[in-house]
Amino acid sequence: MKEANKWLTTKEAAKQLRISPGALNNGRSTGTGIVINFVRIGRRVFYQKSDIDIYIKQHTYVHTGKKLSQEKEK
Repeated sequence: MKEANKWLTTKEAAKQLRISPGALNNGRSTGTGIVINFVRIGRRVFYQKSDIDIYIKQHTYVHTGKKLSQEKEK
């Protein structure tokens, strides 16, 4: 299995993001804060590694007023 297609539990995804699992749970249940696509299989929740990587890339900044993606558009 390619690394980008790997499925992570809430705990594993939170560890990769260096946040608490509760922050992911909150985003998942309220749709605010840290919101990342997820899959629910029964009672278990999984995040795709590639979605975690995309979230990180979308929230990478050059400085507080400019996202890195905006810098690359110039």
